[in-house]
Amino acid sequence: QVQLVESGGGLVQPGGSLRLSCAASGSIVSIYAMGWYRQAPGKQRELVAAFTSGGSTNYAESVKGRFTISRSSAKNTVYLQMNNLKPEDTAVYYCNANLRTDRTLRGDYWGQGTQVTVSS
Repeated sequence: QVQLVESGGGLVQPGGSLRLSCAASGSIVSIYAMGWYRQAPGKQRELVAAFTSGGSTNYAESVKGRFTISRSSAKNTVYLQMNNLKPEDTAVYYCNANLRTDRTLRGDYWGQGTQVTVSS
């Protein structure tokens, strides 16, 4: 059983910062890709930032220069440092991992989501 546990969301004023964390646990053999998506009310879920299977990073254009994704491979954890937050960053942020366990083939797993609200 794989679990992705997110933390770090909350309410912040415009221009503020938040740091999200996502820890993957379970009988994980390999993590191929891992990152963050978000979904605002009435909108589709979109990629925010992620490590690809090739080890590079992808960022949404709207967050480049403000958000930074990092990871601790030893801890199966990814972080999202979000600076200079804007009201349009308000959304539920979901952690995603593409991984293989000792009992399953490679597949996508999602966290439960953490709310980020940017408002004065």
